[in-house]
Amino acid sequence: MQLVDNYQRRFQYLRLSITELCNFQCQYCLPRGYQPNKKHKFLSLNEINHVVATFTDLGVRKIRLTGGEPTLRRDFIDILSLISSYPSVKELAITTNGSRLLKNIHHWHQAGLNAINISIDSFTPHLFKLITGQDKLKELLQCVDKSLEVGIKKVKINTVLMKNMNDNLNDYLLWIKDIPVELRFIELMETGESNDTFNRYHLSGSFIEKQLIAQGWELQPKKSLSGPAKIYVHSDYQGKIGLIMPYSKDFCKSCNRLRVSSIGKLHYCLFGDAAVDLRDLLESSEQKQQLKARILASLMIKPEKHLLHNHRVGLTPNLSYIGG
Repeated sequence: MQLVDNYQRRFQYLRLSITELCNFQCQYCLPRGYQPNKKHKFLSLNEINHVVATFTDLGVRKIRLTGGEPTLRRDFIDILSLISSYPSVKELAITTNGSRLLKNIHHWHQAGLNAINISIDSFTPHLFKLITGQDKLKELLQCVDKSLEVGIKKVKINTVLMKNMNDNLNDYLLWIKDIPVELRFIELMETGESNDTFNRYHLSGSFIEKQLIAQGWELQPKKSLSGPAKIYVHSDYQGKIGLIMPYSKDFCKSCNRLRVSSIGKLHYCLFGDAAVDLRDLLESSEQKQQLKARILASLMIKPEKHLLHNHRVGLTPNLSYIGG
């Protein structure tokens, strides 16, 4: 059995949120900081094991741990070790704000982590602090070097593109000229709590793309387990530039990922109007066949595309809810 929907899209990539907790106050996500929901009890290690066992049986080969900030879980290394014990998982990745990376990346790598996305929303210190609420830019740049140093195979930088804040391409080109990382501009996306921020700061990724093409950057062919990013390369640069443009035409055609939230709900789209609760089937390995059946059935209601253009943002109140 394989994870294939009605539009013949195959899903080999699972984004698994393990917490909603975050210690940053990013303007586009949690500008007032994390507000605990006492009703939300995050997935246990045992429940995570059942999720991973089932999705790998169904053909998932890449798992990304997200949050909130996933590294804030006290059992984070145990989660990495658990997932990396599955031979079929070819890529074990995390998306992190980097706040716990410098001291721990060596141990995470030993536990099986082989890909990492670090959120750096500006290379200008005062803008970074303004966007994230944290004065940690210098430390995060050290995190990039440290990740490469310990042997992480894929190191990417995530930058949420914000008009008149961090949209000067030249600031980034200077940095990636001699460092082998992929820097990805992610279009600001509207969520249930971010309408004002979206209207003020949204900027199409085509603004960056046109500049790249004019400067001789070339589009790289997509790889099988890669996400929706368009990757540009240039012979004069060791680094690459990625663009994630959810408002662009046909963005959803290449969808290859599913999401499970930190409270055990399967979201077939980041901006979907429905989620399928899996938690009652995560208690025992004896429930695996029922769990598979529920997951496969849920794909039959996955829509062809999101409705962001119509300002329909679905169930997502903010990006920490299911990991962005």
